[in-house]
Amino acid sequence: MKKFILLFWLFLPLNSFSQIWDSLAIDSIFSEWNKPNVPGCALGIIKDNKLIYTKGYGMANLEYNIPNTTNSVFRIGSSSKQFTAACIILLEEQGKLDLDDKLGDFFPEFPEYADQITVRHLLNHTSGIRDYLTLALLKGLGDDDFFEDRDVMKLLVNQMDLNFQPGEEYLYSNSGYWLLGQIVNKVAEMNMADFARQEIFEPLGMTSTHFHNNHSQIVKNRASGYAPDGSGGFRISMTTLDMIGDGGIFTTIEDIKKWDDAYYQSDILSESFWSTMLERGVLNNRDTLDYTCGLIKGYYKGLKTISHGGAFVGFRADIVRFPEQKLSVALFANRADANPTSMCYKVADILLKDQLIVQKSTPEDIEQMYNSPEIEFNLEQLSGIYILQPGLTLEINLQNDSLNVVQSWDSTSYKIARTKGNTFQIPGNTDIGFTFSDLQNGSTNQLTILQNGRNTHCKRKENIDLNSIKPEEYVGKYYSKELDVIYEISTKKDKLQVSIGNNEPEEIIAYNADQFSYSFMLLRFQRNDDLITGFEIDAGRVKNLKFKKI
Repeated sequence: MKKFILLFWLFLPLNSFSQIWDSLAIDSIFSEWNKPNVPGCALGIIKDNKLIYTKGYGMANLEYNIPNTTNSVFRIGSSSKQFTAACIILLEEQGKLDLDDKLGDFFPEFPEYADQITVRHLLNHTSGIRDYLTLALLKGLGDDDFFEDRDVMKLLVNQMDLNFQPGEEYLYSNSGYWLLGQIVNKVAEMNMADFARQEIFEPLGMTSTHFHNNHSQIVKNRASGYAPDGSGGFRISMTTLDMIGDGGIFTTIEDIKKWDDAYYQSDILSESFWSTMLERGVLNNRDTLDYTCGLIKGYYKGLKTISHGGAFVGFRADIVRFPEQKLSVALFANRADANPTSMCYKVADILLKDQLIVQKSTPEDIEQMYNSPEIEFNLEQLSGIYILQPGLTLEINLQNDSLNVVQSWDSTSYKIARTKGNTFQIPGNTDIGFTFSDLQNGSTNQLTILQNGRNTHCKRKENIDLNSIKPEEYVGKYYSKELDVIYEISTKKDKLQVSIGNNEPEEIIAYNADQFSYSFMLLRFQRNDDLITGFEIDAGRVKNLKFKKI
């Protein structure tokens, strides 16, 4: 009888028993947000097409003391991309476009490279088109600057080069999904916001969901976005931008449950629709990507996942589906310091604890991670600067007989401790590992970071003689035709600084010979007869952007 009672309790919905251990454990994840004076989130747990646990934590609006609820409407950032992809696939099913249609067929004003870019490339982030949000930052535009769709189109059309040849690489680009939205506008002969409402949201009963393409539109139950103000409080973090496609969805937990239901059974969205949505991207060399159409197929502790996160201004979101368990966790936060992906997985750890395989989502990667020499390197041999990508580094230094990591892009620092061989982890965090290898001349030359089943390889940065740098050589004005902006480089107290347009100058740091880092970007200077003639910028989702010295 006792065994029967235990099974009976396990199959009861969580929200039937507010005191059971699982609900208490879940609430503890959000305890720091479950207060009347901070922003927070709305959480939804869907199991077997039932919303088994929903709760709001913290405040939707700090000015009027309005709490977050499951009816609060959140901006979900790039989690919106799956809905843009859905519009494209519906148009394909209607015979109005083909995924192999060329970008140049829709927008002939683009340079010739658009004739090599297909709709499929845009869906899979393999087009090579530079990211418009990064371009806007490089142009000197800030969070509070306003620009419109026509400005984005002009900015993209002015790009004479791609980051890479279409299909050669994967590089996440908001431009690709913004362009998909523009394609929907043209092919459907209506704005994508109206097309999505007509073809997806209304048929599925998602009455609180829309593409927000008008920043002055009134939205009932909207949660305000916030960001830490640096002094323990929060500031409002919203936007007046109206671009949709790469983002722009406003929705609720209760509505996203209806979208999740449609994945398993729907008269509106067919099996072939979902088959196309979940078709992995393929590179020219036939390598297969995790990215599909606005969704990412992956693993978490041995279980298959389908997910996509989002982050924009003061909002963070993630929707993680475990399809074989028919379990989904959706988390929408209205605070910029949130990490919804990590929190979704912490919820999954509680609900799927008997099914998860700890640290074995990708056994080959785990084996490789620990496949380091049996001899443990000493900490001095590991210390140094490792290149994550051009201009972005991790500095590993020795502090009080332990290793400390400093991230160059935000100055965040944290300690790591040895777990096995030459592998280290952040104490209390088993989701990320740091493995050092390739010992040469008394120092390791490679750092491998394993996070969420993915390996990132970082090479040690070469030491440079800063005394050989002559700051006056780089002083001058540099013009980018593609951005239509001038960068002015000057000196102050023998240090180089750059000002973009009319913005205040900021210091740039010597990175390598004729290379300087600034914020998230790397400036690579070119010479002719030993004279500086210009530079190229690498900035994450933008590569090889050219500036010519005036």
